[in-house]
Amino acid sequence: MIKGHIHSVESLGTVDGPGLRYILFTQGCLLRCLFCHNPDTWQIGEPSREVTAEEMVQEIIPYKPYFDASGGGVTVSGGEPLLQLPFLEELFKLLKAEGISTCIDTSAGCFNETPAFMNHFNELQKYTDLFLLDLKHIDNEKHLKLTSKPNTHILKFARMLSDRKQPVWIRHVLVPGLTDSREDLIKLGEFVNSLDNVVKFEILPYHQLGVHKWQALGIPYELTDVEPPTDEEVKAAYALVDFKGLTPLNS
Repeated sequence: MIKGHIHSVESLGTVDGPGLRYILFTQGCLLRCLFCHNPDTWQIGEPSREVTAEEMVQEIIPYKPYFDASGGGVTVSGGEPLLQLPFLEELFKLLKAEGISTCIDTSAGCFNETPAFMNHFNELQKYTDLFLLDLKHIDNEKHLKLTSKPNTHILKFARMLSDRKQPVWIRHVLVPGLTDSREDLIKLGEFVNSLDNVVKFEILPYHQLGVHKWQALGIPYELTDVEPPTDEEVKAAYALVDFKGLTPLNS
């Protein structure tokens, strides 16, 4: 029996997809983002809660009236949910059978084109209504310094979803001094605007709300001197990206 490794859940979230959403935060991630606010989800496997898809659906179904009233559903976030493709595939099949909208919040750091990955992903996509795709940095070398991984496969994943006409929200964390240069934001906008499937683009202002987790885990936090961007800086970043899609979240 396939079991998922779950870090935690949020019963009625409002920012990870449309409407009110039940959010599963999965355990395990390959990226090591310098600004990560969930470093406690990095370790693959333990510590985590093991749960079957059937058990998870039974916990979710009581919230369906809230989903129906708000246009919401279930979002699987992380960590990195694509590390657990067989579990997601089974979970989303069951959720769709219950008439529940499904969404995956991913950084695509584990994306690869091996049969082992793609066979499960292709099946999972059939039951996925929306992807939230985090693009950490458009420049490969800067992405490597920021996350410890390159971005070439992540951009390829974004292009694949576009080719498949899979609806996507793209999100970018604005970190002063790291992800906010004029040149990089313009290049990010050029890439995002070249895709045919982006429903929304959102800039997420950097914050330090997760620093205490780094401290509790004994991991040095390198961005202690970085202040969150101002509203004016966020507005300027939106202007540089110049998203041409349907609903840029800059109001």
